[in-house]
Amino acid sequence: MYREMTISDTRSVLPLYIDYYNTCEESKWTEETAGRRIRQVLGMDGGYGLLMEDGNSPIGFVMGYFKQYDDLMSFMLEEIVISLSGQGRGLGTALLRETELRVRELGAAGIELSAVNDGMHAHFYGKEGYKNAGNFVQMVKWFHA
Repeated sequence: MYREMTISDTRSVLPLYIDYYNTCEESKWTEETAGRRIRQVLGMDGGYGLLMEDGNSPIGFVMGYFKQYDDLMSFMLEEIVISLSGQGRGLGTALLRETELRVRELGAAGIELSAVNDGMHAHFYGKEGYKNAGNFVQMVKWFHA
């Protein structure tokens, strides 16, 4: 049901990624851009992914990377994606819990993530004990043409 995800799994998870984000988040991902994103995360130093399968078919995945601090290592959760047909069945919660177990076994002291600031994300992560860090602010500067 679970196995470590590698860059070679990119093509098989593209439909999950594109379908979810383009349908639920009104994004405009293409095979090219989504593939690049997945390869960037999994290919970086410390990149790690976990694939959830039903038989040989992917139904969800997590990807991120291990981030070293001076005194500990954390896991930066970049994406958790569940197929549209798997939404609302507890698969995301199960995948998140399995990810927590595995990254802890690999030496992570905790998981960090950035999430959309809405009720759905607050509920999903909050029920699993995730809290707003409070002492960090995500900042961005977009360059416009």
